[in-house]
Amino acid sequence: MRVLVTGGTGTVGSQVVQALIERGVEVQVLTRNPQKAAGLPIGATGVQGDLLDPGTVRRVFTGVDGVFLLNAVSQTEAQEALMAISGMRLAKVPHVVYLSVHQVDTAPWLPHFGAKIGVEAALKGSGLPWTILRPDNFFQNDYWFKDVLLQHGVYPQPIGDVGTSRVDVRDIAEAAAVALTTAGHQGQTYDLVGPEVLTGPAIAVAWSKALGRPIKYGGNDLEAWEQQALTYLPNWMAFDFKLMYQHFQAHGLRASAEAIARQTALLGNSARPFEAFASETARTWSP
Repeated sequence: MRVLVTGGTGTVGSQVVQALIERGVEVQVLTRNPQKAAGLPIGATGVQGDLLDPGTVRRVFTGVDGVFLLNAVSQTEAQEALMAISGMRLAKVPHVVYLSVHQVDTAPWLPHFGAKIGVEAALKGSGLPWTILRPDNFFQNDYWFKDVLLQHGVYPQPIGDVGTSRVDVRDIAEAAAVALTTAGHQGQTYDLVGPEVLTGPAIAVAWSKALGRPIKYGGNDLEAWEQQALTYLPNWMAFDFKLMYQHFQAHGLRASAEAIARQTALLGNSARPFEAFASETARTWSP
């Protein structure tokens, strides 16, 4: 079996690549940067290309048995996905698994959500066999906060007090690999979530326990968060994420019991808890 993975060198995509290799799948990874392809694991090969290039989309989907479609957050995210769908239609790809976002239809005005709503609709109307995965906020986003946690004792992601059902990207990868390599998942949409609802203060408590030092939650001031984010994010992304966190703070992003049960059945086991992730990560951060 041969599967093409887009975004295969990133946080989620790299885990999908590994999960597919472990199942004996021949993996191709589409990348703009051939230097990134040099670091792929054994069992994966790089394919250079750009989903905004018609030449790429006419070429890269031919002869594959499945595609994991992940489009990184960008100002061209939706266009890249639609170009990919057009290329997959030309190649008559047997199955595509698309990475969307949890409860995407609850906030269609958010750029981070709204771009994916159109892609989901395009997939459903494309005639391609599809599976849609809708993950919550990733545990592994916290890697970005290592220095703030260790040097300042602050957890800065303004998740809020309602809570989200954050998820480990390894569970996302397992779900993608299962959907691509086993029958019965075409036409299905799965929420991918963690086993508990996590608020900003609860996450700080979990990091305090894992690191063995006091960690305080940075709070819910989104104006202050945006100003700080502008030091390391482009302005359009800081604005997008600020609006997303505003939605989290007002409404949360909490999984239903039904969604958790469906995910457990898909994976064959319960999702990884945040506390285990934080403890594991803290050990790797120890000098």
